[in-house]
Amino acid sequence: MQERRGVRLAELTTLAVGGPIERLLQVESAEELVAAVRDADEAGRPLLVLGGGSNVIAPDEGWPGDVVLVRSRGIERDGDVLTVQAGHDWDELVACTVESRLAGMEALSGIPGSTGATPIQNVGAYGQEVAQTITAVRVYDRVEKSERTLTPAECGFAYRDSRLKRDPARFVVLAVTFGLHPGDESRPVTYAELARTLGVGIGERAALADVRDAVIGLRRGKGMVWDPTDPDSRSAGSFFTNPIVPSEKAVAGCPSWPAGDGRIKLSAAWLVQHAGFGRGTREGHVGTSSRHSLALTTEDGATADELLAFAGRVVTTVQDRFGVTLDREPTAVRP
Repeated sequence: MQERRGVRLAELTTLAVGGPIERLLQVESAEELVAAVRDADEAGRPLLVLGGGSNVIAPDEGWPGDVVLVRSRGIERDGDVLTVQAGHDWDELVACTVESRLAGMEALSGIPGSTGATPIQNVGAYGQEVAQTITAVRVYDRVEKSERTLTPAECGFAYRDSRLKRDPARFVVLAVTFGLHPGDESRPVTYAELARTLGVGIGERAALADVRDAVIGLRRGKGMVWDPTDPDSRSAGSFFTNPIVPSEKAVAGCPSWPAGDGRIKLSAAWLVQHAGFGRGTREGHVGTSSRHSLALTTEDGATADELLAFAGRVVTTVQDRFGVTLDREPTAVRP
């Protein structure tokens, strides 16, 4: 376990905002992670567990306690089942599954961050989400002060949501187990934009490597692949989730998709853009990406408060204009 001081949260997050950290602990294993969490809890120090920092809005005032940077790595394979340490780079894992001819997460290529963060958010893109392949999540329960394994049902997965997200102070993810599908072809392609790019029909399959390449190309074109030389990737990806509303609340002209139980999912990107926050809208040091209105980006000198204020104006305008409430996807953490 490495201890560092003089580090700012802005250095550890893709939005590049956040103030000084009192104490940064970098852990390399699940055992070190549990020890660091227990130590902070027993001492009563504010605790922030941080993976890739790609879905976090860090506070400008910094963190007056311990920030635990999770850098545990490793993939254990048992047939078509992979158990992956929480700090393992997510896209590195996806690349490994494609090379190993295991289908189920190929459409999740190019997403920044760590594997341990994926069940918390129920990360998804281009027709896939991790809840479709997760079979178990190993956690440290800060209430019971013990390790345990959560089943998918116990994780309470929902659209970009889970029990882990709804109760963030309780569970710390140690490892995630995935059940995948052997073969050279992807799972059925269900996302129209991806199907068009691949030249296949909805519900058809394609070569795993082709799906990965297509997804990364689509994401890169929207500034959604982390690249320190690309100012449009200085973001948390999609800043708002697609709102799910009763079918009778459909918005004229807004793309929508069936969401079950008489509900539909509206395009948050369309709502943001048609509320007057199109691509490249800037206010101070923050604004929408020049390539995708759903991504909010920062510039040098930006603050978390500035970003949240801009996001708040987007939410208020969409609500006033369309009667729809947008929910933020990244988490604004506070001590």
